[in-house]
Amino acid sequence: MATTATNKQVILRDYVTGFPKESDLIFTDSTVDLKIPAGSKTVLVKNLYLSCDPYMRIRMGKPDPGTAALAQGYNPGEPINGFSVSKVIDSGHPDYKKGDLLWGLVGWEEYSVITPDFSHFKIQHTDVPLSYYTGLLGMPGMTAYAGFYEICSPKKGETVFVSAASGAVGQLVGQFAKIMGCYVVGSAGSKEKVDLLKNKFGFDEAFNYKEENDLNAALKRCFPEGIDVYFENVGGKMLDAVLLNMKLHGRIAVCGMISQYNLEDQEGVHNLATVIYKRIRIQGFVVSDYFNKYLKFLDFVLPYIREGKITYVEDVVEGLENGPSALLGLFHGKNVGKQLIVVARE
Repeated sequence: MATTATNKQVILRDYVTGFPKESDLIFTDSTVDLKIPAGSKTVLVKNLYLSCDPYMRIRMGKPDPGTAALAQGYNPGEPINGFSVSKVIDSGHPDYKKGDLLWGLVGWEEYSVITPDFSHFKIQHTDVPLSYYTGLLGMPGMTAYAGFYEICSPKKGETVFVSAASGAVGQLVGQFAKIMGCYVVGSAGSKEKVDLLKNKFGFDEAFNYKEENDLNAALKRCFPEGIDVYFENVGGKMLDAVLLNMKLHGRIAVCGMISQYNLEDQEGVHNLATVIYKRIRIQGFVVSDYFNKYLKFLDFVLPYIREGKITYVEDVVEGLENGPSALLGLFHGKNVGKQLIVVARE
């Protein structure tokens, strides 16, 4: 039986400025030992599904003290990493044995050797699609849950606005809000995505921000009485317009600012004085702060999935070699739903 295997990897060529290009990510072959050394607490996994997420762009840039608290930057010449669904091939760790499934941070490669920590979770529920653990039941699902419930403290009947609403996180925030009995509006960047929001995810209203000459007017049209809760995924001009339309004591959970990640000089926000006048609470968050609530999240969301009350749209790309184009497509709005890569089916 072979003791080593070829391991295809996606490497960061050099630090990225501006929009990343496919040439910033290169392929290489290495080899991996298929046995964990005696006495090691590490785990060898075969990666099945890789998750493409906007925060990965921040990690491609030069180290910045301002972003270090979000996630450690990538090192040029080494594989990038992200969240994945993986299968244990060999283990020296007492909590994992051969054949176990897990999700968590791994390298963008066929096989990874990991030291399990708070960012790795054993998969116990396999009556739902395994790929969901890159999205609905993984980091994006936890992000939607923590940002909406823990930070925004929503109440039945409130008005909720979600930007980038058809993405991995936004589609869930909208459905969580509908379950709570809220009025929900989302913005997205194409007619196809707007139709998805209204017809598949049950949003009350949605608009294509690219077709709106005046975002302030668009929000006033959708929220004549104002916005109680804003789930922020994009930043920039959208945030400026939202601030003008928030209600008194409105809450904003700042999850991401995808409109700013590829700009060398980020756009300013001009309507911040409304935060004072309207007593608005704005709070940024990082999902790993809430990983200790993962079992509580599963207890909440699994019944809704099994009853068909939550739907989840995935944008699936086959093959690690197509990973870079899928990842970079996020920044051009090419994905419809949760972007993920199939590295292997089992």
